[in-house]
Amino acid sequence: MIIINNFDEYKLLEGKLVGTSSWHIIDQHQINRFAEATLDHQWIQAADESPYHSTIAHGYLTLSLIPYLSKQIAEVRNISMEINYGIENLKFGQPVKVDHEVSLQATIKTVNNLKGTVKVVVGAKLIIKDQEKPAYTGDVVFLYHFS
Repeated sequence: MIIINNFDEYKLLEGKLVGTSSWHIIDQHQINRFAEATLDHQWIQAADESPYHSTIAHGYLTLSLIPYLSKQIAEVRNISMEINYGIENLKFGQPVKVDHEVSLQATIKTVNNLKGTVKVVVGAKLIIKDQEKPAYTGDVVFLYHFS
């Protein structure tokens, strides 16, 4: 895990692959809980209706794993505030089937100091174990206020 204490340390990581999280299994229980929380009970979770012949995870469930998995890659210290600012250029590559394992790969694309607010764009790729194509790729944007 990488420890980042300030803007200068973040800036040194610009353009670099900073790491990959551990593997996380998306099981049926997690899919069901996500469906309940979001009131999204589409066919995508029903194996008998799916063209994938398997239950698949909601795309937004896989996106919601970014905070959990990214904390395994880097710890940002000395901040008074962290804001999830947005996701840009997101493309879903393929669905994640139930009981498959995923891992987040993070690359620091840009780090800018905007008058005390540090804007960081992280290239995020969710890898599916033993699959060639990722579940998604996109740029996750964070804002930080360092203490």
